[in-house]
Amino acid sequence: MNKRSLLLSGLLIASGALGAAETQVRYPEGFRSWYHVKSMVIQPGHPLENPFGGIHHVYANAKAMQGLKTGNYPDGAVLVFDLFDYQEDNHALVEGKRKLIGVMERDGKRFAKTGGWGFEGFGEGKPDKRLVTDGGQGCFNCHAAQKDSQYVFSKLRD
Repeated sequence: MNKRSLLLSGLLIASGALGAAETQVRYPEGFRSWYHVKSMVIQPGHPLENPFGGIHHVYANAKAMQGLKTGNYPDGAVLVFDLFDYQEDNHALVEGKRKLIGVMERDGKRFAKTGGWGFEGFGEGKPDKRLVTDGGQGCFNCHAAQKDSQYVFSKLRD
């Protein structure tokens, strides 16, 4: 193979890698300093128990807060679902081990196939443990029931 062919091959490989990265949801660094929208406990018997049983906290960045207030989520809005196991201890439910961090990232162009949202789950909350293998389609199928609120389940509390 000549130098030109090698260079072309390298560019094609790199552009393919960039294309994959362009459709991946970014890990939400610092999300625990964002606005805390709500917390909830999903217990045995709830329809979402498997896989979402546990204590979850929902966080929103500034653009997601704009969406929660207006119903219109701009590109760059990010919502985080921080999920933990729980134990009962002395008549209280307490956080256990982190199960995952679920992320919704708004970008109408990058995620056009899933309503303008990218979806990802990070196992145990670790950036290198990506759980979504279908481009977010399974997540979107569930969120489709919330089309009237731009596919977002969470609401602001009064």
